[in-house]
Amino acid sequence: MTIRNLDALFEPKSVAVVGASRRPGSLGSVLARNLFNGGFQGPIMPVHPRHEAIEGVLAYPSVEALPQTPDLAVIATPPDSVAELVAAFGKRGTRAAVVITAGFGEGGDGQGAGRRQAILDAAKPNLLRVVGPNCLGMMVPGIGLDASFSHVAPLPGNLAFVTQSGAMVTAMLDWATPRGIGFSKVVSLGDKADVDFGDLLDYLAMDVQTRAILLYIESVAHARKFLSAARIAARNKPVIVVKGGRHAEGAKAVASHTGALAGADAVYNAVFSRAGMLRVYSLEELFDAAETLSRLSVARRHPDGRARLAILTNGGGLGILATDALIDHGGKLAELSASTKAALDACLPVTWSGGNPVDIIGDAPGVRYRAALEVLLQEREADATLVMHCPTAVASATEAAKAVVEALGATPAKDRPVLAAWVGDQAVEDARRLFARHGIASYETPEQAVQGFMHLENYRRNQALLMRVPHPERDVVEPDRAAARAVLEPALADGREWLSEAEAKTLMQAYGIPVVATQVVASPAEAGAAAAALGGPVALKILSRDLTHKSDLGGVALDLEGKAAVTAAAEAMLQRIAAAAPHAKLEGFTVQAMCRRPRAEELILGVVDDPQFGPVMLFGHGGTAVEVIADKALALPPLDPMLAEAMMAETNVYRLLQGYRDRPPAAIKEVADCLVRLSQIVSDMPEITEVDVNPLLADAEGVIALDARVRIAARRDPLAAPTARLAIRPYPRELEQTVAMPDGSEIFIRPLRPTDAAGLRHAFRQLDPEDVRMRFFATIKDLSDDMLARLTQLDYDREMALAAFTSQDSGHQGLGVVRLAADPDNRRAEFAVLVRSDIKRQGVGSILMEAILDYARERGIGEICGSVLAENAAMLALCRKLGFAATPAGEGTVAVRLNLAEQTAEGLKTA
Repeated sequence: MTIRNLDALFEPKSVAVVGASRRPGSLGSVLARNLFNGGFQGPIMPVHPRHEAIEGVLAYPSVEALPQTPDLAVIATPPDSVAELVAAFGKRGTRAAVVITAGFGEGGDGQGAGRRQAILDAAKPNLLRVVGPNCLGMMVPGIGLDASFSHVAPLPGNLAFVTQSGAMVTAMLDWATPRGIGFSKVVSLGDKADVDFGDLLDYLAMDVQTRAILLYIESVAHARKFLSAARIAARNKPVIVVKGGRHAEGAKAVASHTGALAGADAVYNAVFSRAGMLRVYSLEELFDAAETLSRLSVARRHPDGRARLAILTNGGGLGILATDALIDHGGKLAELSASTKAALDACLPVTWSGGNPVDIIGDAPGVRYRAALEVLLQEREADATLVMHCPTAVASATEAAKAVVEALGATPAKDRPVLAAWVGDQAVEDARRLFARHGIASYETPEQAVQGFMHLENYRRNQALLMRVPHPERDVVEPDRAAARAVLEPALADGREWLSEAEAKTLMQAYGIPVVATQVVASPAEAGAAAAALGGPVALKILSRDLTHKSDLGGVALDLEGKAAVTAAAEAMLQRIAAAAPHAKLEGFTVQAMCRRPRAEELILGVVDDPQFGPVMLFGHGGTAVEVIADKALALPPLDPMLAEAMMAETNVYRLLQGYRDRPPAAIKEVADCLVRLSQIVSDMPEITEVDVNPLLADAEGVIALDARVRIAARRDPLAAPTARLAIRPYPRELEQTVAMPDGSEIFIRPLRPTDAAGLRHAFRQLDPEDVRMRFFATIKDLSDDMLARLTQLDYDREMALAAFTSQDSGHQGLGVVRLAADPDNRRAEFAVLVRSDIKRQGVGSILMEAILDYARERGIGEICGSVLAENAAMLALCRKLGFAATPAGEGTVAVRLNLAEQTAEGLKTA
């Protein structure tokens, strides 16, 4: 991933265009008109071998003939000429190009794919960045740059729109321009040969001209790169996405249109949710969501999925429509407390509705609106308030709107936002303008307002998960990885695709997932003997590597009691299987005691291997009807308990687990722990490609797995890191180490984890205020939840924090932390280090710095830099000892820099 030279794309001082035309109606003619009439203040230089001028501007016969080096090149020439032009511009020093031409492998064309690679080969030596090919172009309205063949120019604004489809650009602009909606950047990525969504998310995350990022995505090529960039961007501003190809037919069209396969839509839902993005389903909804999130508070809450809305209206019909829309979208009406109802009784006519929706009757004047709204803003059971008005002859819509503005001025909503829906047209125009002037989210219909509320709630939920501060870890069961490996290796050596049921259960047990005891036997007689030894009713299952759905073939018999019954059932089972699957190799039977849990819910836990995003976790309603019920949720590993429970909360069966009627709540935390352990299995074992634990029984007593299936395959790239296939890099256990201190004692160093948040806060509170000032260059009394999340929610693919402890089992109170944050190019990283005040000058800081520098060298980072207060003599001395160069940087700080690339080269020479 890289943002290198993207400044030349968005902030060029000069532009060259190749392929502009004087032929009316041609693509080249439209491109020239847009470029020369967009208002760009720098030189625009046409390159054309035959024409002397384009749009009245002197043209040049070749790239070499240009009077100066353009920052940006725009190319719209036949496909066979593009690579040569890219090479020529790169040689001149041009740093970015937009390739509008098609014919580079769309639809699987092999010759075109070769041309595509030729472009990349031509651009690489000079680090020239390429947008496209096969794109509509790009626009930066703020500087008058329109390098596209769009029929309409965008207005300047603060929304960035990045799309895979050029047609979506023209549709978007045609819709947005008459509505006065403007953009900071508009980019059509086309085939994404070089610049892709990840690169632009990285760039736009820090772009001060961009308030929100809007995406139209058909496919994602580099999963980990995309997720890293998306999570960075979503921490800084709203990222709202429309995904094309949601259904199988649409996904097929996507593949032929872009030359890339579209992943399963449910997987994309999990991806967007994990990245803290908001997914919507239409262009209009895209803009509505951007407007909602820009005007309403998005204060993060625990992701409990409550979405409780209080509704205030002067018309009962509007309240009914809003309620219907709310329930359809998965929201809830807020339950008004007794004190709220009493307060409303005191300020409303006796004819008010008496509940939520709060109908204050059609003749409601502004004073009644204000009084009722001020009461509802104090209701703790409401997450937001929707205020609605329908025109009547006896009450002013504008007066009611003024009352809403006054109520919000007197009682700030803070984390309980207010939405308005003034229904109608001419009678409510002034009211809507009033809301717009005061930054109040306003909608034309109850349904649109409710959708806006749900956008807000879904975004809040995803942000809460992105910035979560988990509780300290529950009792952690350290897996027996050696036992798991002992199961996998023989199966891999045999070239098998599936583990046996007994092997799969052994694997689950090695990671702490409870399973029912299972005996493996070779014959019907042995099955009968095993049943007699177990006593009581048993379950009998055929054992075969070739059969995955045993029950479909009559390979499962339940509630068998006694030796004779089990022996007879086993013999009959052999005959059924021989008839149904004559080529299956049968290895015997498994016998297990029947698990009597009549009040348990049947669940399924699983893993599927997505071709784009790698392993994906599954949770849902289990049992034999799992496909029919289709109650499931997906999430990306790795999981922690909070993420696991949030995943579970997306299903209907989760509500059953919480208890109902005379059935007590099930062991929800134990179910979440099983999901976490399953995610650990796929993180540790790259050979595992698919897992089904079905059913997992869950009741008040706990959880137990009755069956498990595990598919395996040899690693496609044995040299790749075991976790390379995961879209999110998991906790890097390989960085754990024990280090000797100067006094002979030992300390344990490991990467920081999200569950260290509480310990980090505790340790911070013990610091000397002067040490805090030296680290943060300011006086900070405590760490907020948001700051804790930023310090502990690490994207291990881009940043690292190593913490030191007195021993491996010393809990969460550490000795010190060193942090390293790399830029998207992995060229440069910034460090920071902090040691507990009571153990300074004992060598902990030096050991941590050496550990993080070793890590940086292993990652291939070129330069380490940092800022140190000039008065921090101890830190400056440590930096000099480690080889840093120090330069005064003003305002009492010193810039320190260590060139690791030079150190590495010098070391190789010495060696």
